[in-house]
Amino acid sequence: MDLQLAGRRVLITGASQGIGAGIAEAFAREGASLTLVARSEDKLQQLAEDLRQRFGVPVGILAEDLTAPGAVDRVAAQAPDTDILVNNAGVIPGGDLFEVDAQRWREGWELKVMGYIDMTRAFYGLMRARGGGVIINNIGSGGENFDFDYVAGCTGNAALMAFTRSVGGRGLKDGVRVLGVNPGPVATDRIERILRGRAAKSLGNAERAAELKASMPLGRAASVEEVADLIVFLASGRSAYTAGTIVTVDGGAASAGSII
Repeated sequence: MDLQLAGRRVLITGASQGIGAGIAEAFAREGASLTLVARSEDKLQQLAEDLRQRFGVPVGILAEDLTAPGAVDRVAAQAPDTDILVNNAGVIPGGDLFEVDAQRWREGWELKVMGYIDMTRAFYGLMRARGGGVIINNIGSGGENFDFDYVAGCTGNAALMAFTRSVGGRGLKDGVRVLGVNPGPVATDRIERILRGRAAKSLGNAERAAELKASMPLGRAASVEEVADLIVFLASGRSAYTAGTIVTVDGGAASAGSII
C-alpha cells in the first residue's frame, strides 16, 4: 500500500529514543523527510545518521527543551514548512496523589500537556496558512482508564484527549487534520521501570515485574512498531478522512477496565 508519504516533511518531538525513535524510523521507511526534536543532541545525531544511512532520507535535528522560553517559536521558525507534526515529547510521573508532589506534577504537565498545546497552536497556524497539514498527538490510554497510581498522567492525558477533539473537530475546515493516538503500555525502558516500581509496591519485589505482564492482553506490552505504524498510517493520505478522534492501541485493556 502506497501511504503517499514520500517527500512529506515530518517533525517529531521527543524523537531521540523509545516510541519517538520508532516513529521516526517508520516515517523514514516510507521516504518522508524528517526533523527530529529532543533535548539530547548526541542521541539525535546518532539516530539521524542511522536513518540517513539506512533509508536515504533527509533528516535534520533540533536540540531543544520545549519547556524553555521561546523554544516552541524557535522550532516553528526553523521548520515552518512541516506537513506532519507528531507531538510525542514528555513523560508524566507515575505515582498516586500523595507520591507526586505539586512541583513534579507541574513539571510533567509543562512538557507533555502544555508542550502539545503550544506546538499545536504554532504549527496549526502555519499549516492553515499553507493550505493544510496533519497533527497527531501521541497521548496514552491512561486518559480513558483512570488509575489512582497514575493520577497525574491520567488527568493530563484526559486533558489532551479533550484538547485534541476540540481542535480536531473543526480542523478540516482549515485543511488541518488533528487527531490522537492512545497507546497502552509499550515495550520501552520506561514501561519496564514502571512495572518494576509497581511490582515493588504491590508484590514487595521489583524483580517480580514480569508477573504483571500476565494480565496484559496477549501477556505482553505493545511493541514500538505497532504504535509507530498506526501513527504513520493515520498521518498518511490513506487516512485523509480521519480527524478529531482518538485511536486507542492497547489490546482492549481500556475497554476491559484495566491499565495493566
